Amino acid sequence: MTEREKAMRPEDITRLFVERSNAGDAAGVAALYEPDAVLAYPPGSQTVGRDAIQALWEKVLAAGPRFEPEEPLPTLVSGDIALTSTPPRDGAGARAQVVRRQPDGSWLRVLDQPEFVPVTGAA
Repeated sequence: MTEREKAMRPEDITRLFVERSNAGDAAGVAALYEPDAVLAYPPGSQTVGRDAIQALWEKVLAAGPRFEPEEPLPTLVSGDIALTSTPPRDGAGARAQVVRRQPDGSWLRVLDQPEFVPVTGAA
């Protein structure tokens, strides 16, 4: 197995996600998640666990999508937990992730909400 760069700051995960996705590296994308992580994707459902996340990204990346880097918003950190977010270029609303510091000092995603779509018709 190839040694992959680790996210040593919470904000690194977004950059590594884009690099690995654009390289078609589903295993590398899944390696950015804790073993029991929860990904709110596809829309309206959840993908739970690193293996399931890898299987999902294998299907998604087979179509050859290209991802553009998104400038992260300020990260909120409390001890070994952090909230990262980006305003997406595609106008999908927002993206947010909860990440946790690992024993080696690197960070992995625990919860990933890739799309917050504004609720229509809300009062």
